[in-house]
Parts: sequence; C-alpha cells; structure tokens
Amino acid sequence: MYDYHTHSFFSDDCTTPIQDMIEAAIRKGVKELAITDHFDPDYPDPHFPFLIDFDKYYETLLDVEKKYVNQIKIIKGIEIGIQHGQTLAQCRKAANDFTYDFIIGSFHCVDNLDLYTGYFDGIRTTHEGFERCYQYVYDCLKEYKDFDVLGHINVIDRYAPNQEIPNYAPYMDQIEAILKLLIENGKGIEFNASCFRYLKDGRTTPSREILTLYKDLGGEILTYGSDAHNTANIADHFDEVMEMLKNIGFKYLTTFENRKPDFVKL
Repeated sequence: MYDYHTHSFFSDDCTTPIQDMIEAAIRKGVKELAITDHFDPDYPDPHFPFLIDFDKYYETLLDVEKKYVNQIKIIKGIEIGIQHGQTLAQCRKAANDFTYDFIIGSFHCVDNLDLYTGYFDGIRTTHEGFERCYQYVYDCLKEYKDFDVLGHINVIDRYAPNQEIPNYAPYMDQIEAILKLLIENGKGIEFNASCFRYLKDGRTTPSREILTLYKDLGGEILTYGSDAHNTANIADHFDEVMEMLKNIGFKYLTTFENRKPDFVKL
C-alpha cells in the first residue's frame, strides 16, 4: 500500500502526532507514507491560517525518515494551497526552499473565498459556483507549476449546497482543459479517499467520469491519498480503490522520490 496524502499536527486542522501516523501506517502494512501537511498562504480564516514552521517541519521529516527507515519509506511531502495573484510567490517559495520528495497542489479557496465556509454564499446558482471554481483552477494552473499532482480535483462536490451535485456535463470541457494542462506539464492527479467519508451516493474524488477522461487523454501520473488526519483513516479503502482504477483501465499507481515519478503495477 502507498498512501500519498496524510496530515499530522503540523497542519492546523490536525492534532495527531506524526509518529502516531507513521506507526499506524506500519501496522496496516503501508510500504510508503507521504506526510503532506498543509501550507495555505493567505487563507481567509484567521482561526485556521494553515501556516507552518518550515524549518521544524522539514527537520522532523528528516528525523522520522531516518528513524523508521527499516520499517517504512517516508516520503517528505507538503500540500500547498494554491491561490492566484501575489499568493503564488509564497507557494513557489514554499515548494523550492526545501528538498521535498512530493508536492500536492490543492485548491481550498476560490477568489479568496474559503470553499468550506462561505464560497457558495452570494453565488446565484450552484452551476455558477462550479463553473467559476473550475475556471479559477485552470487560470491558476496556467501560472503555477511547482507541484507534482493536483489534489482532490473535484473537491467542489463536497461543498455544494446540500451536496446537490449537478450533472458534470456542463463542466467537462473545463475539466478536460485542466487535465490536458496537467498532462502537458508533466503533472498528475490523485485519488483522494476522503470521498468515502464526506461524499454521499457513492461519489468519488475524482469521479469515475473524470478518471476515465484522464486515462483517455493519456494521463498516467496517478497517486492514492487517504487525506487522513487521524490514524484510523490511513490507507482508507485502498484495495477497493485499486480495483476501481484497474476496472477503468489504469495499469500503474505512481510513487515519488526527489520529485521524480515512478510506477508500481496495480
């Protein structure tokens, strides 16, 4: 098992010690564990600034990598929250100041609005909210490339009012443009297993439609991440996800070291 999206107490929304996450992963038989704590510069919620003590964080990653070297491979990672404008400079600096193995680029905000608490407030329709979100992602990714995979590409599903997710058809052209841009720039996507905890009606992140489109476009870089913020959710539904990916036609899962992708047969 390879879990490439986990958090520890270095993230403002997590209280679990990093050693607890690692030891739980070892007990579950995880071969590689990416610690990818949050850095979301200019996040609009003062109670959750999602900043990080980079020196302490990276030193801790080096320490646990060495401590557990004979039990599990620790992937030194970070999840960077991408926002437009001057925030991109902070994202670039965070990505390049330390030698990470793996970087997730994610969108938790659109136009300085937090998706979690208030993005849909003041937006006339759910359709407009989805359309605006995917356009924002595309526009930012035209400018920002200091990451390896795009995190939870359809995270907007989670925050739709009452989770009334509209038909994807009106947005597939936008999603296709995002996927083509990622492939063109040598980036990938992740399967984010938090969908099993937060979405209803069997919807996944990405959806089956998006995964199929990505494969049909020639996309190959694909990681699995539990997005675990506690020990119980590490490697959540891993085997089920692998079967789903094989059924869609994927042959490999992607791992990373020194920001270089490698491929493990499913």
